[in-house]
Amino acid sequence: MKILLLTYSVRPRGGVVHTLELASALQSVGHDVTIVAMARPGEQLFRPAEVPLYRIEHTPTEPSFDDRVAGMQVAFRTGLRELVVGGEFVIVHAQDCLSANAALDLRSDGSIAHVVRTVHHVDDFSSASLIACQDRSIVEPDLLLCVSTPWAARLWDEFAVEAHVVGNGVNTERYRPPRDAAERAEERWGLGWSDRLVILTVGGVEPRKGSMTLLDAFARVRHELAFRRPLLVIVGGATLFDYRDERERFATRVVELGCEEDVHLTGTVPDTQLAAYYRAADIFAFPSLKEGFGLAALEAQASGLPVVASDLDVFATFLEHARSAVLFRAGDAAALGRSLQRVAEDGALAGRLASAGPVTAARHGWLASARAHDDLYRRFLAGHRDPLTI
Repeated sequence: MKILLLTYSVRPRGGVVHTLELASALQSVGHDVTIVAMARPGEQLFRPAEVPLYRIEHTPTEPSFDDRVAGMQVAFRTGLRELVVGGEFVIVHAQDCLSANAALDLRSDGSIAHVVRTVHHVDDFSSASLIACQDRSIVEPDLLLCVSTPWAARLWDEFAVEAHVVGNGVNTERYRPPRDAAERAEERWGLGWSDRLVILTVGGVEPRKGSMTLLDAFARVRHELAFRRPLLVIVGGATLFDYRDERERFATRVVELGCEEDVHLTGTVPDTQLAAYYRAADIFAFPSLKEGFGLAALEAQASGLPVVASDLDVFATFLEHARSAVLFRAGDAAALGRSLQRVAEDGALAGRLASAGPVTAARHGWLASARAHDDLYRRFLAGHRDPLTI
């Protein structure tokens, strides 16, 4: 099949990583896959794609956020139309609401036969344009997929739509445990971490990532385990949304706690460096208040890094408390602090979690995800008579 996978960005967000990995896996099982992504002029994908990439270049210039969203949708629709006309793509599969709306517009004018959409999670948008964009992208596609069972249930309860569950995978060649103590020591030395207790999180500073909860929890660890000179490393933060207020709150709280020298925000990092961060850290903290699946936690597990995560229902689909992760009550900074301290002090527990992580990750391969997608595509197309589906 000729397949288009659509994503709104070329930056290292979970949905973009999902798109890249799924595209490669679908290609490996025999499909002809192209990724379509929106980018600013000259902006490149955060890592090389293993399938053809079609970039839709656009610079938002509108004065208001809602107008910028509308402009991005128009640009995506225009660029996508140029690609699909005469392209005979059997599957057009969007990974976000913006690209899904562009595809739905083209379905309306006959340029696209069907639209597939994966819902990773439902955001609590305050922007009228994004609320409308998200709602339409959930209720109007021809085939709806979801990355976790809890979110599929919510889609049914809140939107009365049925979503098929196909979970995320993890690239265990890219994310793996250190080969030996020497490799880990070398990577820690290169990062300047020396013998410090390093707590890592990935996703930047955002409300739904539980960033303020993590900071207050880290302050406890910093006090209780001062002799280990704890360091909090926050990787990522590339997003469409403006979280300036949250970042300012975070920065103010860092100063209030006196943690300026012990909290490092790296921004986005090269893909190979991210893998090194996972291998070199001591604990991975994932205090999210909302996630579609939790891909970063799975990457950490694949890297042999002990995981401490909030007790979200989506995490419980692949994390087991005290066996493959330590789970704490979401939003509870004191509970997170105690959990981080427990893993830091209990070598046996940390070792057990580190050993269990790669076992969990091995059950979540992208090849299995691609085969599940292939099955759903074929069953969907079998129910339609469009000539391209034969």
